[in-house]
Amino acid sequence: MKTWLIAVPIAILGIVGLSVTSAVAQTESAVGVAASVNGQDVAFVDQDHPVYLDPSGAAQVEIVLMNNSAEVVSVSSVDLSGHVLGLSFFDYHSSMAATVEPGETQTIAYAVDLSGLDGQATGLINGSLTLLDGSGQVIVDIPIVTDVRGSLISVYGLFGLALAMLTVLALLDTVLAIARNRMPQNRWRRGLRFLTPGIGIGLVLVFTLSALRVWVPTTERWLVVAAAFAVGFFFLGYLTPTPLDEDELGEDEEDYEGELDEAEWREGAERTRRDRPTVPTQSAQATLPDIDRK
Repeated sequence: MKTWLIAVPIAILGIVGLSVTSAVAQTESAVGVAASVNGQDVAFVDQDHPVYLDPSGAAQVEIVLMNNSAEVVSVSSVDLSGHVLGLSFFDYHSSMAATVEPGETQTIAYAVDLSGLDGQATGLINGSLTLLDGSGQVIVDIPIVTDVRGSLISVYGLFGLALAMLTVLALLDTVLAIARNRMPQNRWRRGLRFLTPGIGIGLVLVFTLSALRVWVPTTERWLVVAAAFAVGFFFLGYLTPTPLDEDELGEDEEDYEGELDEAEWREGAERTRRDRPTVPTQSAQATLPDIDRK
């Protein structure tokens, strides 16, 4: 059951990712776009040069849209969003009305108020600038890397903390099962028992390094890290010694109790022998003086 719960989301994410990539590729062939945030060209944004988003100020966004198609392109809104593991942690929707005739170029400039970003996320986060038409269809989706200067006590930070707590509980449950001899007899089931804390540790590592601004938690990265820890912990559980069953435990307890009873019997016999008074033997009695004869 747990294997299906892991495999199905991965397959869905893969299919969705391929579909989105194909749609964006078809759109970008018809519409050219160049964008900058706070004067930083998003074409040169990466993990080492992210877009800084400061909650104490506003983000100045400028988009140059080039219509290479034979149809009119109408932009009704632009979304600036950040997401990790398929979850959106901030999303700023800005409405506008911009129409670009075929063969023309138009510049869209606006400011985004980031005052609420402090309680939403912090650290390196995948982001995107998405241009939408009047029907909500994506015209262009521009991937960016954002460095959110928010608080650790935010939705993103609390989500990572909750994930860490669940991982600790899963790991503690596994350790207690080993200590109490409650692990399954089957090696594959023992491996699956270790799978959950392994995945949790991998995800916590991704979130922690993201919050510390060490790396960007891309979909490929968290999949690889979570899968690596899952495989490692599965084999760790698979290779653990097979626990004793109840019959073997009962026999061991009976043998132990028998050894205790025998030891107690020997100790009692030895104590009785020491405490018993000594009776003189016949040879000793013959050497005693005969008082009555004298």
